[in-house]
Amino acid sequence: MNVGDRVRLMSGREEGIITRILNNNIVEVAIDNDFTIPVSRREIVLIAPEEARAFRNAEPEAAKPSARKEPPAPVLAEKGIYLAMVHQSDELLAATVVNNTDYDVLFTSGEERNNQYRGLQNDKLAPKASRVVSHYHMKDFEKWPTLIVQFLQHRNGAPSLFEPVTKKVQFRANSFYKSKRTAPVLNKEAYLFQLDTKPVAVDTDKIKEQLSEKPGSQEQIKVQAPEHEVDLHIEKLVEDHSSMSNSAMLKLQLERFQDALDRAMAANMHEIIFIHGSGNGVLRKEIQKILSRTPGIRFFEDAKKEKFGYGATLVRLR
Repeated sequence: MNVGDRVRLMSGREEGIITRILNNNIVEVAIDNDFTIPVSRREIVLIAPEEARAFRNAEPEAAKPSARKEPPAPVLAEKGIYLAMVHQSDELLAATVVNNTDYDVLFTSGEERNNQYRGLQNDKLAPKASRVVSHYHMKDFEKWPTLIVQFLQHRNGAPSLFEPVTKKVQFRANSFYKSKRTAPVLNKEAYLFQLDTKPVAVDTDKIKEQLSEKPGSQEQIKVQAPEHEVDLHIEKLVEDHSSMSNSAMLKLQLERFQDALDRAMAANMHEIIFIHGSGNGVLRKEIQKILSRTPGIRFFEDAKKEKFGYGATLVRLR
């Protein structure tokens, strides 16, 4: 079973679409393309395309549309790789990777929420093929994650080697609704986002040149060592911080801390002191969390209490 498959619940007559694979045994199903529920794989069965077609053919004449619809005109879209948000219903959209090129596309997809990444799908798309990677509800638009697609184009016998590409798609209402047009390959109306630009070929001669260079031939970069004591109080970093939020101030303090730590290690310093103040302890906690997972740190501890109280951390470097 894959994301996008239509299924029926064995315990009833409800049908829906698989929107997520939660684990090896549980999938998320959108019932009537509206609300979603977790369901065991053992409690659902796939609805085969042949069954759906047979059901449609068995409908009474009165239920069938009276006017014959003409097939849609062919879409003359530009070649490229796209992310198409396709309506499954008025409420549910399928996020679909579309390969409208003459190359095979190897891709991975994932979503990012609150700086946390979660992988979704990976596949090899043949030319003029597509793959549904996830589903989203319009009512939750403001909570949609950032979608991240990484891909590499390849074709047997191709004369060029292309660079891999990573593309992030962040959904904003003012641009999202303006992107509506017919999706290539799918030939359906969708909110369409192009993921690729002109493929960048790898310069193999330049790579060979870089590999053949001797280490001593490269220009040595001198690193300026930081002060032995680095004061991270916000008033020492910016002249006016009255308009900054607490999270913005913390971000700036951690950036200065990381820069000083990196330069201290590059300059082979034996120790460095970070003055963070006592306050509510948030900055101290974040600094020590980073230090605990940084290679090259011998140990860290509170600096001399008679001089700094509990407002500074001493870091011993290898």
